[in-house]
Amino acid sequence: MVDGLAPKPAVDAATAEKMHCDLLSALAGREANRDCAAAFRTRRVVMASLGVLQQQKASGRRNRAVAVAALLLMVLALGPFIWHLTDELFEGEHMTDIAAQFALWACILSPAILAAALVAGWLRRRS
Repeated sequence: MVDGLAPKPAVDAATAEKMHCDLLSALAGREANRDCAAAFRTRRVVMASLGVLQQQKASGRRNRAVAVAALLLMVLALGPFIWHLTDELFEGEHMTDIAAQFALWACILSPAILAAALVAGWLRRRS
């Protein structure tokens, strides 16, 4: 052993001949059709996977956009109720007025319904 390297095993004539045949076959392109078919299959699988990933990303963006739109619509719809409710409370009027009670119920139930819908959608998508 020289410098910790093991001596190379001798290559017999049959192995050398097979190696030369494989090299010539690769250089001549005799296996090109098989390699090309494998490359096309691999390309089809990769492109199909890419399509699935793009659809999942688009679905996630669409779900986020719907959730933000629902939240924005709820805030816009509840704005007048919240304004009326705070006006009723700070003016010293009592909560026995039907308009104040309706505004209070709307301010309590609307976010609860939106939260229930979001949780139901999240659970449906998770399972």
